[in-house]
Amino acid sequence: MKLEPRRVAAFLRDPGACRVVLLYGEDVGLIRERAEGLMREVVGALDDPFRVAELQRDAIADLPGEAAAQALTGGRRAVRVRDVTDSAVEPVKQVLAGRGDALVVLEAPTLAARSKLRTLLEGAPDGVAIGCYPEEGRDLQATIRETLTGAGVSVEPEAATWLSEQLGADRAATRGELEKLALYVGPGGRVDLEAAQACVGDLAGLSMDDALYAAIEGDVATTDRALELAAAEGLAPVGAIRQALAQMQKLHRARIAMRTDGLSVADATRTVRPPIFFRRAPAFTRALTLWPEPTLLATLAALSEAERACKRTGAPDEVLARNAILTIARRAALARARSRG
Repeated sequence: MKLEPRRVAAFLRDPGACRVVLLYGEDVGLIRERAEGLMREVVGALDDPFRVAELQRDAIADLPGEAAAQALTGGRRAVRVRDVTDSAVEPVKQVLAGRGDALVVLEAPTLAARSKLRTLLEGAPDGVAIGCYPEEGRDLQATIRETLTGAGVSVEPEAATWLSEQLGADRAATRGELEKLALYVGPGGRVDLEAAQACVGDLAGLSMDDALYAAIEGDVATTDRALELAAAEGLAPVGAIRQALAQMQKLHRARIAMRTDGLSVADATRTVRPPIFFRRAPAFTRALTLWPEPTLLATLAALSEAERACKRTGAPDEVLARNAILTIARRAALARARSRG
C-alpha cells in the first residue's frame, strides 16, 4: 500500500494489521525514529527479548521464520532489519504469504527509487512503503517550533528561520541540537537569534559550514578537507547541495543590494537575512568582491541541476555534490587570482 503524505502520521501512531513496513529515503535519523516509534506502538519496550527481534542484513533469509514465530509471553512481535536492499524481496514475499502477525520493519536508506522491494510493498494490501526525506522550509520550521515548545521554550521568528537553514539534514541530529538549545535557554525561556547562533552548530558539523565559507573565498584545499569531514559525519549529498544553494542565494541578494541601493560590501552583508553570524561576516564580505551577479546566477543554475541529478536513479550523488561545491571554490580561486594579477 502506498500512503498519501497526509496519512503517514496517523499510520505511524497506529499501524493496525499492517505486517511489513518499508522505511526508505535520505534521512537516516528519520528512518530510525519512525522504525522505533512503530515498534513501540506494537510491543511497548524495545528491549523486550520475547517480543523484539533484530536481524542482520545477511540473515534476511531467516525473516519468514522470525515473522511467523510467536512470543512466549504472548502479544504481537516486531522484527527489525536495517540496511535492507532488494535482496529482501523473496523473503518479504514469503512473509506476506504466511500467517504470522508480527510487524516487520525494514530500514532501507540506500534503496533505489525503482526498487523491486518498494514496488512490492506499495502494491501489497498488508504492506506499506514510506519515504523519509529531510524536511525543509515551512515543514522544518514547524518541526523546530513543535520540538522547542514540547521542551517548554518558545522561539522568535528570526531564530526559527536561521535554525531552519542550519538543521534538517538528519532528524535525529536536528532533535539533538534543539534539545541542547532548550537546555541552554532553560525552562520557560525564549530562543532568540543570538542564543541560536551561540548554541547550535551546523547540523553537518562545523565542517560543512567551513566548507561553504572556504568555497566562496576560493580556498579549494580547505573546502575539500571540510567536505570529507561532512561526509564522514553522515551529511546527505542533496543536503550539502541545498546548503550551498542557500549560501549562494545570500551572496546573490547582497549583490543585488549593492547594485540597486549603492551599498558597500560591508553594508550589503549587513542586509542579509537571517543575519550572517558575526564570526563569518568578514569572510562573507571578502567573498562578495569575488562574485559578480552573472557568475552567481550561473552557479545557482549549476547547483540546481546538480540537485536534480542527485535524485536520479543510480546517480553518483556523493561525487556530484562534491564536484558542485568544489567548482564554487575553483571559481572563487580563479577570481581571486585575477584580482591580484
